[in-house]
Amino acid sequence: MNPIHGIGSASRQGMKTPLLICLRLTCLIGAFVLVSGWAAAPAAAAEPVADSDYHQRLSDLEAYVNNVARPSGEASRIPGPGPGHNAWQMTSTALVIFMTLPGLALFYGGLVRRKNVLSVLAQCMGIAGLVTILWWAIGYSLTFSGGNAFIGDTAAAFLQGVSAHATGAGYYWISDLMWAMFQLSFAIITPALIVGAIAERMKFSAVLLFTALWMFAVYFPFAHMVWSTTGLMAGPLNPDAAIKAIDFAGGTVVHMTSGWSALALCLILGPRRGYGKEAMPPHSMVLCMVGTGMLWVGWYGFNAGSALGADGIAANAFATTTLAAATAGFAWAMAEWVTRGHPSVLGFCSGIVGGLVVITPGAGFVSPSAAVGIGLLAGVVPYFAVAYLKKWLGYDDALDTFGVHGVGGTMGAILTGVFANAEVNPVVGPLKEGLVIEQLKSVGLAIVWSVLATVVIAYLVKAVIGLRPSPEVERQGLDQAEHGEEGYIA
Repeated sequence: MNPIHGIGSASRQGMKTPLLICLRLTCLIGAFVLVSGWAAAPAAAAEPVADSDYHQRLSDLEAYVNNVARPSGEASRIPGPGPGHNAWQMTSTALVIFMTLPGLALFYGGLVRRKNVLSVLAQCMGIAGLVTILWWAIGYSLTFSGGNAFIGDTAAAFLQGVSAHATGAGYYWISDLMWAMFQLSFAIITPALIVGAIAERMKFSAVLLFTALWMFAVYFPFAHMVWSTTGLMAGPLNPDAAIKAIDFAGGTVVHMTSGWSALALCLILGPRRGYGKEAMPPHSMVLCMVGTGMLWVGWYGFNAGSALGADGIAANAFATTTLAAATAGFAWAMAEWVTRGHPSVLGFCSGIVGGLVVITPGAGFVSPSAAVGIGLLAGVVPYFAVAYLKKWLGYDDALDTFGVHGVGGTMGAILTGVFANAEVNPVVGPLKEGLVIEQLKSVGLAIVWSVLATVVIAYLVKAVIGLRPSPEVERQGLDQAEHGEEGYIA
C-alpha cells in the first residue's frame, strides 16, 4: 500500500470534527455578510445615478471598445488614455525599438566581416541615442506640431505640452506622450537602415553628422507630410492634401527615404577596398538569422501598432504582416534555388525582410489574400535587384539596403494603391479613385527629395570632416581603430 494513502486514511476520523466546525463558521459568516448587504441597500439607493449619466458612461465604453472618438459635446467620464489600447501602444513601441536594438544591429552585424561587426553595432546604438535627443528637443515638434504642408513648427519643442494623461495627438485612446514615443521608435530605425549600404567604410563621426543633418532635411519633413493633419501627402488625415496618398506604417516615410538615400550615399562613398576582387562573405549567418527573427517579431509593433489601438485594423495588419513575410521568405529562397542551385539561409532572411518592407505601407489597408500576392512579388523583385541589378550597375550597397528597402519600399507604395480595400479599412473609400496615381506622385517626390538631400548632405560632411577612414584603418577593420575593441577574441 502506498504509505501516503495509509497516512490519509488513518487521519480522516481525527479531522472530521474540526472540519465540521469550520464549515459551520463559514456558513454563519456568509449569512452575516448577506444580511449586512441587504441592510445597506436602501442607503445606496438614496443616491440614484441620472439617466444621462448612465448614457454618457455607456457611450464612453462603446467608443473605447470600438476605438473611435468619444461622444462629442459631453464631458467624458474617461478623459485619459484607454488602458487596453494604450497598453498595446506601449507594447508596440517596445517592439519597434527591439527591431533596431538588437534586431537590426544583429542582422547587419552578422552580414559584415568579423573585423567590422562592432562598428555596425556602435552605429546603430549611436544613431538611437542621437535621434532620441533630437526628437525630444525639436524633432517631434517639427513633425507633428502645426506648421504648413511640408514641416511643423516649434510649439512642442522639448515635448512641451505633450502629456502622458492627455489624448488626441495621435489617436482617441492613446496617451499623447506614448504617441510621441511610438513615433520616436520609427525615427530611430529609419536612419539606422542606411548603415547597411555604407557598412565597413564610413567613419563613425561621419555617420553621426550625416544622420543629424539627414533627420532635419529628410525624415522630419517626410513624416510630417505623410502623417500630420496638415501634411502634403496625408490623404486620410488632411482633406486639403495636395497628394492624397496613403501609407499605413512607413513605406514612404521609412523605407523609401532610407533606401534611396542609401543608394546615393554609397555611390558618393565609393566601394569597399577590394570590392569585386576579393570575397566578402558574411562572418556569421547565425547572427543574421537571429536578427531576422527579431526584426520579424518587432515588425508587429511597426505594422499592427500603426493601427493605434488593439482593434480589427490591428488584427488585419498583424495577419497581412505574417503572410507577406513568410511568403516572401519562401519565394526569395525558391528563386535563388532555381537561379543559383541552392536555397540559402541568407536568401530566406533577405526574403522575410523584403516581405516585411513591401507590406508595410498597406498592412492595414489590404486583405490577407492580397498580402500573399504582395509577398510573392516581394520575394522575387527585390531578389533580382540584389542579385543582378547591383552587379549590372556596379554599386557597392554592402548589405542591400537599396535592393530591399529602396526597391521594396517603392513597390510596396505602388501595390498599396492597387490593393487597398475599403472593406478592410473604411478610410480607403473616399480615396480609392485615382489612388494609384496619387501613390506614384508620392513615390516620385520621395525619390527626388531623398536623393537630392542626401547628395547635398554627403558632400557637406565630406568637406567638413571627411566620409571614409584611411586605407590602413579600413584594411585593419573599424572595430579596433574606431572603437578600441574586438568583436571576437581568439
